[in-house]
Amino acid sequence: MRERFQILLRLAIFWMVVMIVARICFLVYNADLTAQLTWGDIAKAMIYGLRMDMSMTGYILLLSGLILIASVFTQGKWVVYALHAINMLMLTALCAAVVTDLELYHHWGFRLNTTPLFYMSSEAAGSAGKGVIALLIIILIVLLVVFTFSYFRFVGRYASRLNPVNKKVAIPLFVVTALMFIPIRGGFSVATMNAGQVYFHKTNNFANHAGINVLWNFLSSLQSDVNLQYPEDYFDRSLTETYFKSLYPQNDSTTSVLTTKRPNIILVIVEGFTANVIEPLGGRKGITPNFNRLSREGILFTNFYASGDRTDKGLVSILSAFPAQTQRSIIKFPDKTQKLPYLSRKLEGLGYQTSFVYGGDADFANYRSFLTYGGFRHITSVDDFDSDYNTSKWGVHDQYLFEQAEKELDTTSLNKPFFKAMLTLSSHEPFDVPLKQIPGEDDPSLFLNSCYYTDKCIGDFIAYCKKQPWWNNTLIVITADHGHRLPDKIDSRIREKFHTPMLWLGGAIKKDTLVTRYGGQTDIANTLLAQLDKPSADFVFSKDMFGNNTKDFAMYIFIDGYGYVDPGHYIVYDNPGKLYLHQTGVTKEEDTYPARAYVQKLFLDYNSKK
Repeated sequence: MRERFQILLRLAIFWMVVMIVARICFLVYNADLTAQLTWGDIAKAMIYGLRMDMSMTGYILLLSGLILIASVFTQGKWVVYALHAINMLMLTALCAAVVTDLELYHHWGFRLNTTPLFYMSSEAAGSAGKGVIALLIIILIVLLVVFTFSYFRFVGRYASRLNPVNKKVAIPLFVVTALMFIPIRGGFSVATMNAGQVYFHKTNNFANHAGINVLWNFLSSLQSDVNLQYPEDYFDRSLTETYFKSLYPQNDSTTSVLTTKRPNIILVIVEGFTANVIEPLGGRKGITPNFNRLSREGILFTNFYASGDRTDKGLVSILSAFPAQTQRSIIKFPDKTQKLPYLSRKLEGLGYQTSFVYGGDADFANYRSFLTYGGFRHITSVDDFDSDYNTSKWGVHDQYLFEQAEKELDTTSLNKPFFKAMLTLSSHEPFDVPLKQIPGEDDPSLFLNSCYYTDKCIGDFIAYCKKQPWWNNTLIVITADHGHRLPDKIDSRIREKFHTPMLWLGGAIKKDTLVTRYGGQTDIANTLLAQLDKPSADFVFSKDMFGNNTKDFAMYIFIDGYGYVDPGHYIVYDNPGKLYLHQTGVTKEEDTYPARAYVQKLFLDYNSKK
């Protein structure tokens, strides 16, 4: 009997040590963020994280315990093999999760969940350079070898010594195995184990994230993805409509900024084009000289925010005026996206020719199904370019994207207005652009260099447009799919991460000006349609930024949290920790109600699209 309990004890010690080592790897790999923590913060992350480590260890011991119970009633090598198989499978899963999480946290700012599965394709590896991939493979091999050796040294050899015992031994083994539900659920309290239980820091989310067990987090999100349903009681239902309507009051007029009610519209969505690289928006000097110059020729929106943090979320927010969600992107579910309203369909109904140009794979992340539902009559993607141009890890570089757009515009019928949308990709990781202007090989320098390259391509494209006969009747909208943590490696939840540009250009613009009103991607639809005298109530989350009675605010959504900004308030809420990271201007609880009502309205709207 003793040997079986000894195996369980050794397994418990082994797995707890493994989990602690995994957390140390996370802290070391993210040394730049760890350096911002105090030694006390690091110690607390380690200590608070033990609860989740114990939960994950409990699951493994539960499975192992069941095998050991079976060994009481049967003999044979299969029992030992089964015990080793389960532990080696979990060990492999942990190492894979740890290594994947190390790099993805750099880019996404949240611990590994099922999100990467959605983006898994040959293109997904394009986010990391060869050197990074090689380093991660080395780390994976080292972890697997060290952990495997330690397992068989500390646990495995004792499992091979299982001797026949009295069947009554199964009773205490069963009791001990059943007790694993205590660490699994996180104790005896009503609330079961969740990420918030390891949160301890009021402002630094990296400190909180360091305490999360990455394998537990991944498996938990896998389970919750089975039937994703957002809570319908997040905020008082009786107050939701009242406060949501306060964000979207009715307008009876708008300021006309165009010379025509039916301009051609070119929408340029730029990959990761953060305000932090644009000088007129307070960003770095010299990175976007063309955009800086063009901003003096059109209408620049200075307080404009991305709704989410991924391209797929940005596309839905811009083209369907539907906000990003706190968990999975709605674009993952075609049965829901087909129920969304679409700017492209509204414009088609007004007589517009619609088309979309992208230099990457249109099948990535369900882009094609979304664009097809959107009624785009012509979709250009990487397969439509000469193979010689496919030199980027993500597809075709921006200069070729704009050249293709120019070719298509040259053959566009001028008998009716056109709506051409395009999505760039060169400023996506790993930033391997065919131009070197900004020195340095670190991530911030490479990112800045890629932005400089894309800015040059935009400048060349606008120069082309100015020479065309349709220029005087054309509106060009330049914005971003999302912001970026680079070049300053900012926290993934603060407003600066989501601050993006929007610039209106073209001969159809009456005059250049600055718009300081707060708004975001979902507002593009009704702001454009209002200029055509056709705003639509179908776009529930879209306001006219030139309206006479428009509420001055912006919302952004990140994984399990949100941010709200208006001239007097700045609120950032993190749901796992149930804490406000920022509450500037909040003097009473009611000040948080509009943002909470917005999120509840989003949850209800999402759930209704079945």
